[in-house]
Amino acid sequence: MAHPFVADNARARERLRVLVARLSDEQLRLDLGGGWTVAMALAHLAFWDHLSLARIRQWKQTGVSASSLDLDVINDALLPLLRQIPHRKAADLAIAAAEGVDAELESLPDGIVQAIEALGD
Repeated sequence: MAHPFVADNARARERLRVLVARLSDEQLRLDLGGGWTVAMALAHLAFWDHLSLARIRQWKQTGVSASSLDLDVINDALLPLLRQIPHRKAADLAIAAAEGVDAELESLPDGIVQAIEALGD
């Protein structure tokens, strides 16, 4: 049985793919303020998708449990690394990461999905 979020994720992933395909290298370098560029924001998305993918894979092995993260500290620590990623590569990473996490989510058993949803309650 397909989980209800699968179709929503597919639509969002396709919107991301269309956006990235439209962006020129110059647009990827545009300053968003606060030291961020469009490319850095896309690499940032990729990081969080990869983190989600790692958590899902861990939960499949060990069971679902809450974990705490200091998001501001993580984001601050990421900035120097994100600046080093070539702009087009950052855009490609965002798409690949979205595809990876969505594929993993689509294959999750109902019990794991329910346990993850319960974390948000």
